[in-house]
Amino acid sequence: METVLNLIQIVVSVVLVLVILLQVRELGSGLFGSASATFRVRRGVEKTLFQFTIILVVAFVFISILSVRLT
Repeated sequence: METVLNLIQIVVSVVLVLVILLQVRELGSGLFGSASATFRVRRGVEKTLFQFTIILVVAFVFISILSVRLT
């Protein structure tokens, strides 16, 4: 069971990194990359990626806690 949880955690972490890297585009247009003065609404694929990222983070934390509890 412990090995299965470790493999699932590795897969979730790799997918999480890939989804985060897909989101990192057009975030900064200023001199130092700060676009904090603008407010944008996520729509379409960007919103789906954002929600999928949240789901993956929750799954990663849950699996991490579960694997620590079982060892």
